[in-house]
Formats: sequence, C-alpha cells, structure tokens
Amino acid sequence: MNNNYLRLGVNIDHVATIRNARGVIHPDPLKAAQIASQSGADGITAHLREDRRHISDEDIARLIDIDIPLNLEMAPTKEMLDIAVKHKPNACCLVPEKRQEVTTEGGLDLDKNFNLIKSCIEKLKENKIRVSLFIDPNENHIDKAKELNADIVEIHTGTFARTFSKNDSFQKEFKKIQSIANYASDIGLEVHAGHGLSYETTEIIAKISVLKELNIGHFIIGEAVFDGLDCVIKRMKAIINNARE
Repeated sequence: MNNNYLRLGVNIDHVATIRNARGVIHPDPLKAAQIASQSGADGITAHLREDRRHISDEDIARLIDIDIPLNLEMAPTKEMLDIAVKHKPNACCLVPEKRQEVTTEGGLDLDKNFNLIKSCIEKLKENKIRVSLFIDPNENHIDKAKELNADIVEIHTGTFARTFSKNDSFQKEFKKIQSIANYASDIGLEVHAGHGLSYETTEIIAKISVLKELNIGHFIIGEAVFDGLDCVIKRMKAIINNARE
C-alpha cells in the first residue's frame, strides 16, 4: 500500500445507540459495518463499554467476521481483556471510561494507570493483538506509550474539533497535534487520530503526513441520516485522499 495512504476507520457505536433506544434489533451495527466495508472504509471501530450502553457482547462476536479489520475500543479492565482475548480483534484501543460521561472525554492517564495498562498490553500482545493507546497530544504521554511497548497511539482530536473556526485556538491545537504526531512517529510509534472530526476538520487533520489512520464515528453516523451511510463514507474517503495528494 502507498506509504502516503491514510486509512479511515468508521466507528459504528451510535448505530447501536439508536437500536438500543427502542430495545429492538434495528438498526443493526453489523449491517452498518458491511455497508462501511462496501463503501471504502478500511476498518471498523466499536467501543464495548462496561455499561453496554450501545455496542453489545453479541455485536462484537458478529463483527469479528467482517471482511475489514475490527478495532475494539475498551477500558483496561479484566472483563474487557478477557473478551478481547476470546475474540481476538485486529487491534484493541485502550481508552479511559467513566460511567457518567456522555462520550470519551480525553486520553488515558498513563502515569496514574501505568502498571494496569502495562499488564493489559502484555496480555493482548501475547495473543497477537495490536495495541493502541488513546491519548491527549502530550509529549510525556508519547514517551510513556513507548515505554509501555504500545504499537500505536491514537491522538485525541476533541479539543481541536471543538475549537474549529473559533479565533486562532484551533490553529494552535492543530500545530500541537502535528508536533506530537511527528514526535511519536520519530520514536517508532504508529500514529492514528480521532474524536469529534467532521468533513472540515478531517480535511485539515488529514494533512499531517505521519498519520496512518483516522477513526470517525459520531459525525459519519449523524450525516448518514440525511445522505446515507455509503455516501457519507465515500465523501469522507475522498476528502482524506485529496488531502494526501
């Protein structure tokens, strides 16, 4: 594959959120994953939360069989570790999790949870599962990720996305992400990014040449209500590809 190629991972959590609101079987996250694959997505991301507010254990069991890689987002707990080892997704992205949060609010605290995360990474890698750490754009976190022997860091783009078009704040945040991404790549980590990205913010963030993957969910699923999931994914892929030309 072209070294300049930037992959798109589609997070399907909110398809399950809509399904669970009525306690029925539609819409089906597996069907969303299949449409994403057919529309050019390079992978699927699904977050199995401890409270099971959207994606379920059954969803993960079914998503394992799709024809593009599954990235399982999970808290670094024994329960989630056992599920990951059982199903063996292509990769696991360790994320912080709070019961009261609406969505993931920031990156892992690698200082506070160093030993817990270290043991989790070791177990996943023993089972040949690639490990990603969801972190804020901070050089210390990059150093810790390297020390922990993670394969990948996924840089949290939430602040950048929230400040988009607000004075010069988003430009400062972009430069911070770009600098941290370059640093992570220089020390041998694969670099991904995600959270809160839209068409406009993706066009900007995709220009960071060392990024290998963007994971986008809420915006894609939301826009699919108006334009259809296949059309939104194809448009997002075109934006990413054009940014890399």
